[in-house]
Amino acid sequence: MLRITLGVVAVLAVSGCDDRSMTTQEIGQSAVEEVTERGAGSVLRLTPEFDELVSADAVIEKLADGFGFTEGPHWIEYHGLYGGAVLFSDIPGNQIMLWSSDHSMSSFLTPVFEGDHGGAEEFMDPRGFIGPNGITTDAEGRVTFAEHGNRQISRIDADGSRVVVVDAYEGKRLNSPNDLVFHSDGSLYFTDPPYGLAQQDEDPSKELEVNGIYRLATDGRLDLLATQTRPNGLAFSPDESKLYVANSDATSRQWMVYDVDESGRLGDGQVFVDVTDDPGQGAPDGLKVDEMGNLWGTGPGGVWVFSPTGEHLGTIQPTERPANLTFGGGDGRTLFMTAQSGFYRIRVQVAGAGR
Repeated sequence: MLRITLGVVAVLAVSGCDDRSMTTQEIGQSAVEEVTERGAGSVLRLTPEFDELVSADAVIEKLADGFGFTEGPHWIEYHGLYGGAVLFSDIPGNQIMLWSSDHSMSSFLTPVFEGDHGGAEEFMDPRGFIGPNGITTDAEGRVTFAEHGNRQISRIDADGSRVVVVDAYEGKRLNSPNDLVFHSDGSLYFTDPPYGLAQQDEDPSKELEVNGIYRLATDGRLDLLATQTRPNGLAFSPDESKLYVANSDATSRQWMVYDVDESGRLGDGQVFVDVTDDPGQGAPDGLKVDEMGNLWGTGPGGVWVFSPTGEHLGTIQPTERPANLTFGGGDGRTLFMTAQSGFYRIRVQVAGAGR
């Protein structure tokens, strides 16, 4: 049965910054670490500049738990709720959840996938990652989301109907769209790794040879812009001159940066930050950029915060390793984090870009 909660108003998307690559080794050489326990987790402070982004008294709050694996949070303005709400995915739970600012929780869309997923019950089995992932809204406020099991990006129209936005490139099915972001010109950028396929790159149902970064233009034209081994979260810089893309391959845990030309195409990718050698668990995944151009990206152990030049300023570390994040709240200065089975937030001192 399909169940939907309606009434969404437009929300703004994500962004990115400038370009200088730092390795984990370089970060460690320059860092003076200060770790403080702050509520449901801790905060690692590496530079004085980080205090301007996350105050010393900021507390990590756990808002909900009990989910299979949470992902793709997105803040929405919502009529009838106090200050808005956050949509987020429970991928193995096969649903999109809605947490409102009055602390109520409900299922926004369930089920997302209604086909055969190979009998996988455990969420750590890739076949169990059948549900939705990244979520955003377009200029008209329509919820747009990536689907693993259906291997497509879909949209919910004002009348509640569900529409396929894109599901193939040059006649071949997409792998399993992961994350997505709208450009101000209305075009949609998204990543397409193979995480929703049971055998990933070796899966017999994989039709595309590459794991790509794509641009869907407003006229329906779909272009493959670049490839990475495991493209994941993505965000534009505040002026949209750069696109940041996480790479979640265990052998190349990196944040990449691409110049964006006037036609929306990407230049050659450069490594913005490489954390392949970091001893922490986890890989670059979801990311956002604040209005000052700092990049906030989930990575080993927490949400890493980098300056526009790639300097590691600090890390927010909930009690569970986060996979994705979004800025929200009435002023855009609340950071919401999806982390394994839980959902967290912390007040910060800067708003997300694009508000």
